[in-house]
Amino acid sequence: MNDHTSAEHADDEFFDALTAGDSSRIEQLLDERFLIVDVLSGAVADRTALVAALQERVLEFARVDLIERGARYYDDLAIIVGRTQMAGSFAGTAFTAGSRYTHVFVRGADARWRLASAQGTPIIEP
Repeated sequence: MNDHTSAEHADDEFFDALTAGDSSRIEQLLDERFLIVDVLSGAVADRTALVAALQERVLEFARVDLIERGARYYDDLAIIVGRTQMAGSFAGTAFTAGSRYTHVFVRGADARWRLASAQGTPIIEP
């Protein structure tokens, strides 16, 4: 599978856009019906809420380090399970988190992969 047309490439683009605080790029990478379950609070947010939080700098990422990931493909759907270490701030409060994540990508009629669903689970080190 060509890297430029893969869900893994779209996953990389998503993390790059988050760390850049590039809300317009995030908007292009997300499916219209996108939902995210927040890794820190478990709250659910839609595409509009995530884009607004980035635009207003309520949510900022200093870094998102990809530790590992694997992808499974089902025609025009891809499920990625990975692990990240991240740092940033939310509403002015700094955070760091290690997480296991699940991203679900859908491939549109234009052959582009868009993130439809994201779920983060904190990894608590013993």
